[in-house]
Amino acid sequence: MSDSSGPPSRPLEGVRVVEVASWMFIPSGGSVLVDWGADVIKVEHPVTGDPQRGLITSGLVPGGAGGVNFMIEQPNRGKRSIGLNLAHPDGREMLLKLVETADVFLTNYMPPVRRKLRIDTEDLRERNPQIIIARGSGQGPHGPDAEKGGYDGASFWARGGMGATLPARPDGWPMSQPAPAFGDVMGGMATAGAIAAALYQRAATGEPSVIDVSLLATAMWQLSPLVIAAKLFGMDRLPAGDRTKMVNPVVNAYRTSDDRYLSFILLQADKHWPQLCECIGRPELATDPRFVDMAARAENNEACIAILDEVFESQPLSYWKEALADFKGVWVPFQTLNELYEDPQVIANGYLPAMTTGTGQEVQLVANPAMFNEQPVSVDRAPEHGEHTETLLLEAGIPWDDIAAMKESGAIL
Repeated sequence: MSDSSGPPSRPLEGVRVVEVASWMFIPSGGSVLVDWGADVIKVEHPVTGDPQRGLITSGLVPGGAGGVNFMIEQPNRGKRSIGLNLAHPDGREMLLKLVETADVFLTNYMPPVRRKLRIDTEDLRERNPQIIIARGSGQGPHGPDAEKGGYDGASFWARGGMGATLPARPDGWPMSQPAPAFGDVMGGMATAGAIAAALYQRAATGEPSVIDVSLLATAMWQLSPLVIAAKLFGMDRLPAGDRTKMVNPVVNAYRTSDDRYLSFILLQADKHWPQLCECIGRPELATDPRFVDMAARAENNEACIAILDEVFESQPLSYWKEALADFKGVWVPFQTLNELYEDPQVIANGYLPAMTTGTGQEVQLVANPAMFNEQPVSVDRAPEHGEHTETLLLEAGIPWDDIAAMKESGAIL
C-alpha cells in the first residue's frame, strides 16, 4: 500500500511554463500543470490583462460574492502574472528571455496573431530549441478554418456535435451548454496530459514536441462512441428511451416522495436483486417468478418498473439513504451542486480545496481529477494582474533601471 502520509506529490516540480493565453480553455490546462507542481508564468497585456478579468465589471461574475472572480481564480490558481506588451520590442524581448528559461510555451493565440507578434514556433525555437510548444485552437491546425477563432460554445458545443446529441428544448431550440466553459475545461485537461507526455518524450529522446488541442476534437473525443455509431447506424443521436420500458429495470432512475431522484446502475442485476428487494422492504420480489432473474425482469419490465416506482415514491430521499446504506450495488442520489460541498467523498478526497483570495476571503476551487500518491490537490489564489512582473524580470537578470525604463515606455506593467 502506498504511503499517503508525506507531502503532496508534485510530479512536475521544476518544470517552467510560459503561458500566453486568455479566457478558460488553455489557462485551465495551465492550472492543472500548477496543481502538478509546475511554475506557470501567465503573460498578460499591461493594460487589459486577461479579458476574463473584465467579466467582473460586465455583470457576468456576481460582484456580490465578495468581488471574487471565480472565472479567473479557477483556471489561474497558483500562477505568476507578468504584464508584457508583446507588440512593443522590449516587451517581446522580455517574453523571449522567459522562453529561454522555460520547458513549455502554452498559448491559445491564433496563427495570424502569433505571426504578427513574431512568437510562432520558429521564433521561439530560435531562442530555445528544446522548448515544448502547446497550442489550443477552435478547429485544429489544418484545414480551411484553422485560422478562425472559436469558443467552446461554438467549436465544442455547436460544431462538435455536443449540443445536437441532446433533445431539443420544448420550443424546438437546441440546448445550451449546462455550465460555463463546459468544453474549455475538458480541452484544458487534455492539453495538460499532452504536455506531460511531451515532457516524458523529450526526457527520453531529446526531441521537443509541438502539441495541438482543439475544442472541436475535444467534443468529438467526448462523443466518440456516438460519433462512430452515427455513421454505422445512420443516426444523429441515441434514440429517446422510455424509462418505463427499460430492458434492465435496475439500470434506471427513480423518484422519491420529496421529488428527488435515485440512480441505479446494476449491470450485474442478478447478483444484487435479492439484496435490493430486502433493502426496499419487498423481499418477496426476489422470488416472484416475474422478476426472479434478468430474463424474467426483461420480459416483465414494465410491471417491475411500476412496482419500483411505487416503492421509491413512498419515501423521501433521507429514508432511502438510510435504507440503502449497506446495499452493495451501485446507486447514488442525483445531487445538487451545493450538495457536493457536503459530500463525504468530496471532503475526504479534497476535491474542493480552499484558498484565500487577495482580499482575504476563503474560496473553494475545484481540484483537477488526478491525484498522485493519494494526496489531495492544494491550491493557491490566482495572481493579480501583473503581480509578479518585477519579480520575474529580476529573476531574469534585468536591472532595476531597465525595468523602470520599460515601465515608462509601456513595454511592461
